[in-house]
Amino acid sequence: MSQSSEDNLAAAAANRPAASGAPFLRVRELRVHFPTDDGVVKSVDNLSFSVDRGKTLGIVGESGSGKSVTSLSIMGLHKRGTAKITGEILLDGQDLVDLPPDQVRQLRGKRMAMIFQDPLSAMHPFYTVGNQIVEAYRVHNKVTKAVARKHAIDLLDRVGIPNPKSRVDDYPHQFSGGMRQRAMIAMALSCDPELLIADEPTTALDVTVQAQILDLIRDLQAEFNSAVIIITHDLGVVAELADDIMVMYAGRAVEYSTAADIFNSPQHPYTWGLLGSMPRLDRERTERLQPIKGTPPSLINVPEGCPFNPRCSYAGTNGDLSFTVRPEFRDIGGGHHIACHLPAEERQRIWDTEIRPKL
Repeated sequence: MSQSSEDNLAAAAANRPAASGAPFLRVRELRVHFPTDDGVVKSVDNLSFSVDRGKTLGIVGESGSGKSVTSLSIMGLHKRGTAKITGEILLDGQDLVDLPPDQVRQLRGKRMAMIFQDPLSAMHPFYTVGNQIVEAYRVHNKVTKAVARKHAIDLLDRVGIPNPKSRVDDYPHQFSGGMRQRAMIAMALSCDPELLIADEPTTALDVTVQAQILDLIRDLQAEFNSAVIIITHDLGVVAELADDIMVMYAGRAVEYSTAADIFNSPQHPYTWGLLGSMPRLDRERTERLQPIKGTPPSLINVPEGCPFNPRCSYAGTNGDLSFTVRPEFRDIGGGHHIACHLPAEERQRIWDTEIRPKL
């Protein structure tokens, strides 16, 4: 991506003019590659985005698109030596990529925190929920165990755990799925982080609990003015929370814009496919849901040209361009970025006549 395009993307993500200063989190040309016996797995390949305080970025895509690898890179949780990470991850101007692990550890929990996809495996089964929140709090605050315990109880109460004074001494397996997710949020928020990453925060939860968790994240963001990244394959989740949305495919961003643009005027065929496979409750739908044909590509052998070309119904409309040249991730106006060879007029025609009537 060109420097001017990257600067425009950063400005669009923060919903403010480019001259107003750097966003709180800025990722630039991030690559996360894993050498294996079969070849190099390019889990994240030249990814750039940004998010400011008080804003929420939704990152969506199928499994294997690089969403979780991106979040673990930001948190510094890849084992040294197993992943080759290049590019920049700027947290309030500080580059985390080359920062020593002990310094990243000092930032983790204090300035940035993460809600993991599976709280049962992320939380230690041999320690009570309260002890784990106490430990997370005392790592960054010189307080007594009694003070930290009171803080843990207050946090459990804030995230909606009933009877927090008694539940603080329960173990993770004694909590329901929704309660464990709330406890994980309490632990992540124990030190009032400025950046909160939620990786599939509503997976395996029933619809009512999902809504409660999303409301909780929204309320806590408003309280702490945190920058939030929601990583999910569920477009309904990002529709509820996100200010901006980045669509990922094969380790790269293929579309980036405001949530309103992504849902009302998407421009990439992959995004059309995601929307076409999502049930809608806000309108009557006469067409059957249409799954995206095929499967995501191997990240060891990513197709030449546009990575989406084996699954794209429009790949052959530009001669051999989609099969030979990787499309540039470019601004098509108003901070809306896509990586697609289709001309603007053709994209609009397809959207108006073929895609939108079916959604």
